[in-house]
Amino acid sequence: MASKKTLKRAIHSICEALFAEAISVSLYGTKGQQGNAEALLFSILKVEDEFIRRASHPEPGLSAKVYFKDLREKFSAQVSEIIDQLNS
Repeated sequence: MASKKTLKRAIHSICEALFAEAISVSLYGTKGQQGNAEALLFSILKVEDEFIRRASHPEPGLSAKVYFKDLREKFSAQVSEIIDQLNS
């Protein structure tokens, strides 16, 4: 990763797109989807906050390359989960 700033921007833009999609589901979906969308909105905000915080303060003792690779993998897994929930 080029810099922490670039990583944080990428995390923010991905979460922003997910948030917009969840808003559209809550507005145009059925009643059941609206309840799920509200829970997803909260989880998207939580994921964004957690991963931006983790990008700002890496764990001591780990090399930066290993830490940020693990961070990207875990973020991708969380995003995939949210996308699966949006699609269902």
